[in-house]
Amino acid sequence: MSSREGGKKKPLKAPKKDAKDLDEDDMAFKLKQKEQQKAIDAAKANASKKGPLVGGGIKKSGKK
Repeated sequence: MSSREGGKKKPLKAPKKDAKDLDEDDMAFKLKQKEQQKAIDAAKANASKKGPLVGGGIKKSGKK
Protein backbone atom coordinates (compact mmCIF):
# COMPACT_ATOMS: atom_id res chain seq x y z
CA MET A 1 0.00 0.00 0.00
CA SER A 2 1.23 3.46 -0.82
CA SER A 3 0.91 6.32 1.61
CA ARG A 4 -1.11 8.38 -0.90
CA GLU A 5 -4.21 6.17 -0.91
CA GLY A 6 -5.91 6.76 2.44
CA GLY A 7 -6.85 9.83 4.39
CA LYS A 8 -8.59 13.04 3.57
CA LYS A 9 -7.64 14.67 0.30
CA LYS A 10 -6.77 18.36 0.29
CA PRO A 11 -9.38 20.57 -1.38
CA LEU A 12 -8.36 22.62 -4.36
CA LYS A 13 -7.64 26.25 -3.63
CA ALA A 14 -10.42 28.59 -4.65
CA PRO A 15 -9.41 31.36 -7.03
CA LYS A 16 -9.02 34.79 -5.47
CA LYS A 17 -11.97 37.09 -5.87
CA ASP A 18 -11.40 40.27 -7.82
CA ALA A 19 -11.95 43.50 -5.94
CA LYS A 20 -15.20 45.03 -7.12
CA ASP A 21 -15.50 48.66 -8.00
CA LEU A 22 -18.20 49.98 -5.71
CA ASP A 23 -20.48 52.71 -6.92
CA GLU A 24 -22.13 55.33 -4.70
CA ASP A 25 -25.20 53.17 -4.00
CA ASP A 26 -23.07 50.26 -2.75
CA MET A 27 -20.99 52.55 -0.56
CA ALA A 28 -24.12 54.12 0.94
CA PHE A 29 -25.60 50.66 1.57
CA LYS A 30 -22.45 49.47 3.36
CA LEU A 31 -22.32 52.64 5.45
CA LYS A 32 -25.97 52.19 6.41
CA GLN A 33 -25.31 48.56 7.43
CA LYS A 34 -22.36 49.62 9.62
CA GLU A 35 -24.50 52.24 11.36
CA GLN A 36 -27.27 49.71 11.98
CA GLN A 37 -24.76 47.24 13.42
CA LYS A 38 -23.38 49.92 15.75
CA ALA A 39 -26.92 50.70 16.95
CA ILE A 40 -27.61 46.99 17.58
CA ASP A 41 -24.35 46.60 19.51
CA ALA A 42 -25.19 49.64 21.66
CA ALA A 43 -28.67 48.26 22.38
CA LYS A 44 -27.16 44.91 23.39
CA ALA A 45 -24.73 46.65 25.74
CA ASN A 46 -27.56 48.60 27.39
CA ALA A 47 -29.72 45.48 27.72
CA SER A 48 -26.94 43.48 29.35
CA LYS A 49 -26.43 46.12 32.06
CA LYS A 50 -29.91 45.95 33.54
CA GLY A 51 -30.28 42.17 33.97
CA PRO A 52 -33.32 40.01 33.35
CA LEU A 53 -36.69 41.62 32.75
CA VAL A 54 -38.57 39.03 34.83
CA GLY A 55 -37.53 39.37 38.43
CA GLY A 56 -40.32 37.46 40.16
CA GLY A 57 -39.05 33.92 39.80
CA ILE A 58 -41.52 31.21 40.85
CA LYS A 59 -44.90 32.67 41.73
CA LYS A 60 -46.18 31.54 45.10
CA SER A 61 -49.68 31.86 46.38
CA GLY A 62 -50.37 33.58 49.67
CA LYS A 63 -51.49 30.29 51.33
CA LYS A 64 -49.17 28.25 53.54
